[in-house]
Amino acid sequence: MSSQKDEPLEQQDPPTGTANHHPRSTAASAPAANPTSTSNSTADDYEAEHVHSVYEAIAPHFSATRHKPWPLVASFLHAQPPGAVGLDVGCGNGKYLDVNARLHLLGSDRSEALVRLARDRRYQPGSPSPAEALVADGLALPYRPACADFVISIAVVHHLSTRDRRRAAIAALLECARPQAPVLVFAWALEQSSSRRGFHEGCDQDTLVPWVMRTQPSSSKASGDAAAAEGAKKKTTAAPVETTYQRYYHLFREGELEEDVAAVGGVVLDGGYERDNWWVICSRERPEKEIRYR
Repeated sequence: MSSQKDEPLEQQDPPTGTANHHPRSTAASAPAANPTSTSNSTADDYEAEHVHSVYEAIAPHFSATRHKPWPLVASFLHAQPPGAVGLDVGCGNGKYLDVNARLHLLGSDRSEALVRLARDRRYQPGSPSPAEALVADGLALPYRPACADFVISIAVVHHLSTRDRRRAAIAALLECARPQAPVLVFAWALEQSSSRRGFHEGCDQDTLVPWVMRTQPSSSKASGDAAAAEGAKKKTTAAPVETTYQRYYHLFREGELEEDVAAVGGVVLDGGYERDNWWVICSRERPEKEIRYR
């Protein structure tokens, strides 16, 4: 599953030359989601259609709007001791993998397209270390238990369509962490009345959020023709093609994330609201010394 796999921050316009998109993710325009069955097979199919296939299709354009680390996540990463080994589950395009060069951070994501983008970060000028990322499902992580000194999962669990699956994902994060290691989880909030999305306490918690991409049709003139080559330089006047993808989100109400942590045996260390998201820091056991990240 991706972070992406979604996104707490407001969407930004992509760079010139890429396909355009229009979020239109308001409470008034969002279609109702209908993850009616609690069976894993049906939930898998639903998420394959409304989460995984969407991110495969929009990955490059989604990535173009996701490059600035969120302050609390950056603070959390910089608070970890040098040499610490961490996991970024749902790493998306890998924007957190090189925030703190003193750490060994391994990313994973359900989207192969986003993982390719995360791996490509190693070739970007100024990247302090190669970005490590692999394809993995958040409900079937390939790591051994208690292998990580810390774990982050940013804007991921809200893409799981049943509460049992959301809790299973949180349990998987905790299982990967050492008993007293911190786990940071972000998820979209139901209470977003001050944002342009307009979600609020009266809205359905399960919703589909559209991602609209505009692509410019390419010219079909024959190659090798001088006139065609000249014409290719001219700006096309053809109308752009619009494609709308519907992404599933579960909007967490206040306190729900903490309830889910407690339900799987976790300990809530801190939590709050930031940029239309609820977040929580938790662990399997309460540490002897707790660190404040804000």
